[in-house]
Amino acid sequence: MNDDTNTDERPADGAERIDDDPPRDESGGADEWEDDVPVPSGPEPGDDPGNGADDGSIEDLGSDVQIDAEIDEDAEDDLLGGLQIESTAEIQVPDRLVDQVIGQEHARDVVMKAAKQRRHVMMIGSPGTGKSMLAKAMSELLPQEELQDVLVYHNPDDGNEPKVRTVPSGKGDQIVEAHKEEARKRNQMRSFLMWIIIAIVLGYSLIIAGNILLGILAAGIIYLAFRYGSRGSDAMIPNLIVNNADQQTAPFEDATGAHAGALLGDVRHDPFQSGGMETPSHDRVEPGAIHKANKGVLFIDEINTLDVRSQQHLMTAIQEGEFGITGQSERSSGAMVQTEPVPCDFVMIAAGNLDAMENMHPALRSRIKGYGYEVYMDDTIEDTPEMRRKYARFIAQEVEKDGRLPHFTDQAIEEVILEARRRAGRKGHLTLELRNLGGLVRVAGDIARAADAEYTTRDHILQAKGRSRSIEQQLADDYIQRRKDYELQVSDGFVVGRVNGLAVMGEDSGIVLPVMAEVTPSQGPGEVIATGQLKEMAQEAVSNVSAIIKKFSDEDITQKDIHIQFVQAGEGGVDGDSASITVATAVISALEGVGVDQSLAMTGSLSVRGDVLPVGGVTHKIEAAAKTGCDRVIIPEANTQDVMIEDEYEEMIEIIPVSHISEVLDVALEGEPEKDSLVDRLKTITGSALDKQSVNQGPSSPSPQ
Repeated sequence: MNDDTNTDERPADGAERIDDDPPRDESGGADEWEDDVPVPSGPEPGDDPGNGADDGSIEDLGSDVQIDAEIDEDAEDDLLGGLQIESTAEIQVPDRLVDQVIGQEHARDVVMKAAKQRRHVMMIGSPGTGKSMLAKAMSELLPQEELQDVLVYHNPDDGNEPKVRTVPSGKGDQIVEAHKEEARKRNQMRSFLMWIIIAIVLGYSLIIAGNILLGILAAGIIYLAFRYGSRGSDAMIPNLIVNNADQQTAPFEDATGAHAGALLGDVRHDPFQSGGMETPSHDRVEPGAIHKANKGVLFIDEINTLDVRSQQHLMTAIQEGEFGITGQSERSSGAMVQTEPVPCDFVMIAAGNLDAMENMHPALRSRIKGYGYEVYMDDTIEDTPEMRRKYARFIAQEVEKDGRLPHFTDQAIEEVILEARRRAGRKGHLTLELRNLGGLVRVAGDIARAADAEYTTRDHILQAKGRSRSIEQQLADDYIQRRKDYELQVSDGFVVGRVNGLAVMGEDSGIVLPVMAEVTPSQGPGEVIATGQLKEMAQEAVSNVSAIIKKFSDEDITQKDIHIQFVQAGEGGVDGDSASITVATAVISALEGVGVDQSLAMTGSLSVRGDVLPVGGVTHKIEAAAKTGCDRVIIPEANTQDVMIEDEYEEMIEIIPVSHISEVLDVALEGEPEKDSLVDRLKTITGSALDKQSVNQGPSSPSPQ
């Protein structure tokens, strides 16, 4: 890719200089846009391009930076990983952003390689996992000494095609100031000459012609003529569109959600397009983010939200390393202006969620992949003493970054790490969705500051958990409360065909979702009818359950309709298959006329052979069951390692892990003789329960929403 568009020759001695002489042609000749400002040549092959930091420091990315505090190796199993501190005030925060990166080992290695080789990167992952932080960290690793200023000059041959020139950073200001000084000197000379001529005309008209009125009229015409002529002199001052004079690191431009003009550059509209009142075209040129990011990093999050035209132009800029600026509005006078190509040799970091790949222009993705890397951002990381120490440093970083929060005590740090474990949803892991965790830190700090506390304590963290609830959690709590008001929630006794299922609203809000089943005579071929705005995966789950029911029942159900209702599923409907055992239990209860324990709630997927498979969100579902007054909850055996409920709920509810539908019925159904008969019959048909070691340990299935 091209580094710049400058073709000026360097002086023989290689020195950088600015010629004190004025531009060569005051009348606006073809050479007027030229300056004697040399541009240093690029690095020779084999030269070390540098990395913007001390030698070897590019290797010291965030996850390799150790905590500067006393560590007790015999106490590494505690929540602080052996850190011997009383508060985060004792933890030293690294100066560079690149050293503050937590986790994301694979992404860290990719960024390190991409920074060294100037490669593009596409990061895909959940929000808040550190994509923008890694992009900013990458800008610190790129060479700073190659930065350039970009000037746009008036083109005397064609005013609608301004000329572009690049110079070393810091030289652009000097060139503009030199042009302004020359313009000021010319204007002074013109003014001096104008007043002399006006004085001569007035003297002639007064002394010789004897008509002072005619002299005043002539003086006014001369004044206007000189003023009009001076506009052409001012128009020759170049427009500095990219100024990196004060830039200490490689540029970082966040173009997330930018419209076409902000991304690609634009030319302002000029309502006065003639008559000597117009603004010169080169003065109306505005740089885009791609031009400001030259020799640096261009970061675009949610890349798929860019319109197709912008993505196509972005492809050209990546491929060519330069992109001319024109007016983005077709009806504006700026659309007539097209500059020479402007350098845009940037490293692009595109980011987004998984859906970004679906809606992204395939050719743009091909260019990023062809000239760089694709990386998936981890949601969780293994819970090790080293990582727990880094989470303590993360809290110290958030406190220092905010600047208004009291430092956290050791017990407060431990509570935040416990919350990180809980939000991970996997045993032995910590969440890497650090933006949300940072929100908890800031809310807790705000509570402590409002109370004029010297430190943020564990009590402040516990209060923050309640105050920082998501909208989904607040809706879920309100939904549960309304159910209690209208007695829609049943938590005692036995009811035929009714089961307390469990679901998740949003990402972290569990609710109890009752499922009811009724068997009725059919007017035609029997069918299974499910209501509750079931989405595709939920409908497939009902079909799988139907296979077990048909094989299980002694009765001829071809002449019966089985109605399944997800009670008050809401406008969002039901998605996922984690209500499979709930549906199966409700239908079997309705077919056999055996009641289901209403103090019991359950969640789990189901295979066509009756095996209970793991699901997602078990922690939030268990807590929801406890809040609504259930005494017991059934979960898949494979999910026992994912349970990390709050301490307050541990004594409120009993957790029963199961691996087969027969175990579910054994726990849920009423009565001994009838229940034993049903369970025995089901075992003979579907096969005995799986051994605990053979339970499918695959990825969790989506839970109902």
